[in-house]
Amino acid sequence: QVQLVESGGGSVQAGGSLKLSCAASGRTSSGLPRGWFRQAPGKEREFVAGISWGGSSTLYADSVKGRFTIARDNAKNTVYLQMNSLKPEDTAVYFCASGPHLTTIRSAYNYWGQGTQVSVSS
Repeated sequence: QVQLVESGGGSVQAGGSLKLSCAASGRTSSGLPRGWFRQAPGKEREFVAGISWGGSSTLYADSVKGRFTIARDNAKNTVYLQMNSLKPEDTAVYFCASGPHLTTIRSAYNYWGQGTQVSVSS
């Protein structure tokens, strides 16, 4: 079992920045690809970014490319999502997930955190 805990959410104005963290614990917690997803009210949960176990491969949704950066520190079992140039449409609950493959497909991730709220005002 893998436990994931997100932190770092909050409220910012458009153009601002936030850095989310996802700390993992449990069996093989550091040896799995990790992804960030988000869910806005009334919308489906969508892929944001993902990173391979070693960090050499990353994926980004088109909507966040050039603004968000995913990184990981396996010594700390932690994955980060640096979010710059935030827009009101980035407002959502952000979830960390872990699974056997680096993919944009939500159902491929086995373990999920509880989420952290990000609110961006105009």
